[in-house]
Parts: sequence; structure tokens; C-alpha cells
Amino acid sequence: MSPRPLILVTGADLAPQALQLLEGFDVVYAGKAPQEADLVALSERHDPVGIIVRYGRIPAAVMDAAPSLRVISKHGSGTDTIDKDAAKARGIEVRAAVGANAAAVAEQALALLLACAKSVPQLNARMHAGHWDKATHKSLELAGRTVGLVGLGAIGQRFARMCDAMGMTLIGHDPFAKDLPSFIRVVDLQAIWRESDAISLHCPLVADNREMVNAGTLAACKRGVILVNTARGGLVDEAALLAAVRSGQVAAAGLDSFAVEPMAAPHPFHGEPNVILSPHIGGVTGDAYVNMGVAAARNVLAVVQAVNA
Repeated sequence: MSPRPLILVTGADLAPQALQLLEGFDVVYAGKAPQEADLVALSERHDPVGIIVRYGRIPAAVMDAAPSLRVISKHGSGTDTIDKDAAKARGIEVRAAVGANAAAVAEQALALLLACAKSVPQLNARMHAGHWDKATHKSLELAGRTVGLVGLGAIGQRFARMCDAMGMTLIGHDPFAKDLPSFIRVVDLQAIWRESDAISLHCPLVADNREMVNAGTLAACKRGVILVNTARGGLVDEAALLAAVRSGQVAAAGLDSFAVEPMAAPHPFHGEPNVILSPHIGGVTGDAYVNMGVAAARNVLAVVQAVNA
């Protein structure tokens, strides 16, 4: 065991600015694709006081392998990969870098929305193949259209501001959001499905909302709705979404998150021209990398220093 308190990072690196904050700790990296057995073995060997979670899952077995563990700090905003009930039972705090990647993810959501509405990938492919579809193609104009937001935290509100600036009408659902801007009309979920021309998901994945986008909710939407998901793949019934895209009920889907990651190949989405894919990189920018690392490090320090006070 290290003579200094140790932080285990479930990734291959951490921003230098974050490491500077953690200069009083030893830091061990688990690599780019750590498995449960790897994390258990590293925890048993080093007994970390904190874990900064970039990749992989943190189940109870990892916690039990580290008796000195006091805090599990997510390098990002989503904590669904951490067994929070197990952590609570063991007196381990779980913290998230709330808002640290909000700008990056909101921009990715807007990019996917625009790509869907303007057929950017399809037109690009046609142009590279030598076609000129000006006489036959019509894109969707988003100004004046209604965008429904599920989740109105830091990311959802930032995305909403971008859409509002472009002249879109915003409706949103989030039972926990407070002090929302006046341009977002708060509605129930049924109104999201019923009224939206485009829907963007920005909520955490919990037991109650798994596969909230399913055959029933998609059928309740306007025909030709656009779906954007930069949140968690488990929010969407992927088979139902694919069927809805193929039928035209959903005009296009822009997806940055998937039920199983990395996405298996081949995947039913592959080759679907109206399903636009990115590999869960909404929050992966140089700025967000620093912001998330610094926030995760500060969360570790806040808990460890409080315990030692």
C-alpha cells in the first residue's frame, strides 16, 4: 500500500490541472478499458481513498476491495455506472462533476439536431459521390418548430438557450428543475411526445425512466419527429426507435449514447441513413477534459479533507 493516500483513476490519464490539485496523493491509472476484475485487483493492492471514474463500472465488489475508500468521483455528470446504493450503505460519498461538460454536450446535441434537420451526412455522401440534389432535396427549417427537452439541468438549459437564440419554441420536463428561464414552458411528459417537432434527452438514467422512449411513446409523437440523445442509451428502446425510423414516424435520430457501449459491430443502426451516430463523445473536448478533471479532483478533495478535519 502507498505511504501516501492514493487515488485510483479508471482511465489512462487525467488533466495536468487536476493532477496539480491532487499533488498530495499518489495516483494510479486503470487504463482505457478497465474491467471489474482489474478494478478489484487494483483496489486490493492500493486501497485508494478515492476513485475518479472515467470508464467502466463501480459495483460493490470494487468498494469492498478498498476499505479506506471515502469518495467515488465521476469524471462527468452521469453516475449511473456507480452502484450508489452500495456506496451509501458503506458510507462512501458519490459526487459528479455537474456542469463541467455542459457546453460540450449541449453543442453536440445541437450539432446532431442540425445534422438531422438539414440531412448533413446524407448530402455530404451524395456530393462526394458526384450528385447535385438541389432540385430534389428540401431540409427542415427549425425556426418556429417546437423542441421538447427531457431534463433541464445544466446541459439541457444550455442547449435550450441555443435553440431559443435560433427562434425555436422550447417546452421541457424535469420534476427537479427550479428557476427556469421564461422561454422554456414546463409541461408533462405526455405533452413532450404530443407537441414536439424534435425531442432532445438530457436526463440521467434511473430505474423509472429506462426505455422511456419506446414504441408507445414514439407512436404518440408527431409523425416525422426528430430524436436526439446525448444523455444515456438506456433511455431509448433501440429496436423500437429503429422501427419508427424505418416507418417514417421518426424522420431522423441523432444518437451519441447507446444501450451497450462500445457499440457492437455489426449493429442494427449501421447503414441506416436517417440514424446519425457519434461514439459518446459529446463531452469529449479539450476544454471539457480539463473542466471535468478539475471538478472530479475538487470533489475528491472536498470529501477527503472533510473526513480528515
